[in-house]
Amino acid sequence: MEKTLTIDGKQVKFKSTAATPLRYKAQFGRDFFTDIVKMNKLKNVKLKDENGEPNYEAFELIDFDFFYNIVWALAKSGDNSIGDPITWLEDFDEFPLMEILPELQELMAHSIKGKKK
Repeated sequence: MEKTLTIDGKQVKFKSTAATPLRYKAQFGRDFFTDIVKMNKLKNVKLKDENGEPNYEAFELIDFDFFYNIVWALAKSGDNSIGDPITWLEDFDEFPLMEILPELQELMAHSIKGKKK
């Protein structure tokens, strides 16, 4: 499964394949599936309070490195020519992570669900 997004004026191809979890582990030394499941704990976290102001306590619960790592692994699966995570991210002046993540949820879910026949 794949999806192309425009980020900072650049077309970025994201892809989820059977190799994505292994690529993630090879690059970051962490288990892809364990980290994806940890995201589920964040579903009830409110990033804004009732007045629409940032909830800074909620932000302390979030490991943003994890999100950048997942996004990179999906991008690397979509385009093997991209560099390591830091080099790749340096190509962007803006990287609206909180806008990108919802767009990639389906790809992340695709990685952990199977097809029964």
